[in-house]
Amino acid sequence: MALSGWFVALVALGIVPIVITGEPIVLLLWLIFVIALGLIDMAFAVSVRRLRFERNSPDRLRLGETTSAQLLITNPSRRRLRAIVRDGWQPSAGAHTNRVRLSVPAHERRELVTVLTPLRRGTREAAHVTVRSYGPLRLIARQTTVAVSGSFTVLPPFNSRKHLPSRLARLRELDGATSVMIRGQGTEFDSLRDYVRGDDVRSIDWRATARRSELVVRTWRPERDRRVVIVVDSGRTSAARIEDEPRIDTAFEAALLLAALASSAGDHVDFIIYDRRVRARVQGARGPDLLSKMVNGMAPVQPELIEMDWSAVPSLVRQATSQRALVVLATSAESPGASHGLLAVLPQLTTKHTVVVASVTDPSILDATRDRSTRDAVYQAGAAERALLDQSRVATAINQLGASVVSQRPSELPLALADHYIALKAAGKL
Repeated sequence: MALSGWFVALVALGIVPIVITGEPIVLLLWLIFVIALGLIDMAFAVSVRRLRFERNSPDRLRLGETTSAQLLITNPSRRRLRAIVRDGWQPSAGAHTNRVRLSVPAHERRELVTVLTPLRRGTREAAHVTVRSYGPLRLIARQTTVAVSGSFTVLPPFNSRKHLPSRLARLRELDGATSVMIRGQGTEFDSLRDYVRGDDVRSIDWRATARRSELVVRTWRPERDRRVVIVVDSGRTSAARIEDEPRIDTAFEAALLLAALASSAGDHVDFIIYDRRVRARVQGARGPDLLSKMVNGMAPVQPELIEMDWSAVPSLVRQATSQRALVVLATSAESPGASHGLLAVLPQLTTKHTVVVASVTDPSILDATRDRSTRDAVYQAGAAERALLDQSRVATAINQLGASVVSQRPSELPLALADHYIALKAAGKL
């Protein structure tokens, strides 16, 4: 049961007879009258439990997109339903409005549309519907919450896909018109051409030169069918928000762009999300199926407030491939203490694989070093300088162990990692 503003106004109106007559008994009689009127009005309200509900919600959409969910309400009674309906979506589902006035004639059905713009990845749910049904006078309402379940999946946005065409064009240049003319490890022979001043003399094909009586060099192209293993850290450090985006979401963006690029280049991509257990794994998929499986695996994963178990990562990589591979570790590489486990396992990976550590940097730290206007700002600048020094120490240690570091702000990390992959291809290191 719920009281409306009209009921409160009628009760307050009982003050007028007291002021006029000065008799308290008048107020008591007025209260009895108003309560009786309200109960009669409530009796004419449609019972919420008799209503029938059907829910139509989207199956999935990307984070940042807007969709609509439909709730069909059928009134099987012989009286008109006058109600306020609240569709109980989670706050993170991003409902634009959650209360709607509704009038449904007897034996008819109406559609309630809720516009949703999700704020987080994962499964967004609506567990119930609350209906406040009023009588003709709208004094006292019947209010009941009915279980009407519904859900949809919010996928990673993959905003970095806008950079994919330009990076694919660079890959085609490496693989075609402007072939790589170096003899790096893991390159494939492409074609022969005339020697040009500046070419590496080690690329001269002496047999072809003898046949043609002029210098001929071999050109090389990046190898195909290489292995790329992407491991995303879903431990406690991935929960930190930088530029209003969790680290893990930035890692997902970078992984999707790299996977799309590597798959288009003919490489095999394996994807793993791990903290102390495997949260998602994609193996053996290629082309559009690869990205579809990756986003489906990413969608429900949220950071766990536990330490990452780096000691198990070499075993995970061995399970993914026994060949030499590019291993990308998407994690935080900022403080020596938090990176101790990462540094301990890098030698096991770098002896066989090309290892890249992809880390998000916080631009607010760099901004804090520039402000020295107040005493508090000076202390903040000092703390920021120390944080930058720690980042530099960790990056140096990673490089000394044979791995490389790609570190950028959230909006730039996916592109930086893709460019690093192309650079490795061009240098013949992959």
